Amino acid sequence: MTSALRPSVVLSAVCLPLAACASLHDAPSVASLPPTASAASSSAAAPSVASPLGAAIDARLKTTEAKLIEWRRHLHQHPELSNREVETSKFVAERLREMGLEPRTGVAKHGVVAVIRGGKPGPVVALRADMDALPVKEEVDVPFKSTATSTYDGKTVGVMHACGHDTHVAMLLSAADALVSVKNELTGTVVLIFQPAEEGVPRDEYPAGAELMVSEGVLENPKVDAIFGLHVFASQPAGVVGWCKGPMLAAADKFEIIVNGHQTHGSKPWAGIDPIVIGSEIVSTLQTIVSRDLDLTHEPAVVTVGVFDSGVRNNIIPDKARLVGTLRTFDDAMRKEVHERVTLIAQSVAAAHGTTADVHIETGYPVTANDVALVDRMLPTLERAAPGSVKPIRKITGAEDFSFFARKVPGMFVCLGITPLADVEKADSNHSPRFYVDESALPTGARVMAHLAADYLAGGR
Repeated sequence: MTSALRPSVVLSAVCLPLAACASLHDAPSVASLPPTASAASSSAAAPSVASPLGAAIDARLKTTEAKLIEWRRHLHQHPELSNREVETSKFVAERLREMGLEPRTGVAKHGVVAVIRGGKPGPVVALRADMDALPVKEEVDVPFKSTATSTYDGKTVGVMHACGHDTHVAMLLSAADALVSVKNELTGTVVLIFQPAEEGVPRDEYPAGAELMVSEGVLENPKVDAIFGLHVFASQPAGVVGWCKGPMLAAADKFEIIVNGHQTHGSKPWAGIDPIVIGSEIVSTLQTIVSRDLDLTHEPAVVTVGVFDSGVRNNIIPDKARLVGTLRTFDDAMRKEVHERVTLIAQSVAAAHGTTADVHIETGYPVTANDVALVDRMLPTLERAAPGSVKPIRKITGAEDFSFFARKVPGMFVCLGITPLADVEKADSNHSPRFYVDESALPTGARVMAHLAADYLAGGR
């Protein structure tokens, strides 16, 4: 998942701080679970007995649990940054070939796509997992700890799957194996999408990730009917599956404001224009966008200034001040309004002080919204796949480029808790060097993905 800038059925695994999960580029902030017992309370009761097809899927998943953990640990120990997933792509393609599939590689640079064709005609469902890691040096002491390094922004950095994309890949591989084992009984087609670059890339590498995969036609041949996504989160107990209807993850945009001052001696401020004072006033006034301008009974929003850079010496009023921040919104109209207000405030405050401000807003990932009808349809499947552990959750102010898929076809994105219950309140978040995955949750994630795909196909369009 990312705090990144910038929808047949697709099933995905999720940036942070959750932008990123970028993109989920910064770390995600998942609100605590509301006190609702389970999905069953707001949807039709789930079937108490799995179908023969579901039972066969479960049996296959059970026999491959050891492989699931083995795959995850290998991927965790060999992480690669966004748009550099060369070995990860090879590993995924090799596993898919071992299952008898014919993966297509090199999609959106390092993406991998494979198709499972069922024994009977029907709809198309896709499952997606993101593959990239983060420039984070791991501090978790496990036998498969990452010691990998790479270059990021011109610096040598540690590399770690600090957002759990290694688990997403392993769970999708496990689900794929189970679905291949029952492919003759499937009514329709499953598209497996292993996506690069969810955590975001430098501006000169745009477009990337899901956006580039969509533009290259990954949802078109075969034409996908709907999409499901899954992301692991440290803020939920291991094995808990979280869901919500409508907007779930925020749109994430970046803004940069340059305040143009006039340099002078610090002892004679009247002889110049102080960009620090003006910039400070802009920071304060930007906070009124959320507190006074937006209708927060409709959707929440966030305006954060994360960088204020100006001056080099105590007795010099500088020429310029630079403000950089992030904007999080859950509605396209509100997103547009926030952009307009940021620009108006910065330029008006500067004008009131006799100067100008240059404003640049870089659009990132759009809002990730779950299709309400699809959620209603698939909640019984979640309850059957994770009985007693399906919970509604609040919106997440992190962002995810799964949104590019879900804007093309109906989508449903869910969260999987991966923290021991006793540690939920104190666990380090996604994107932390101390991000820890309780692997006991991973079979549940694989089961959810496999059953969402199989049940959707069984229900037809």
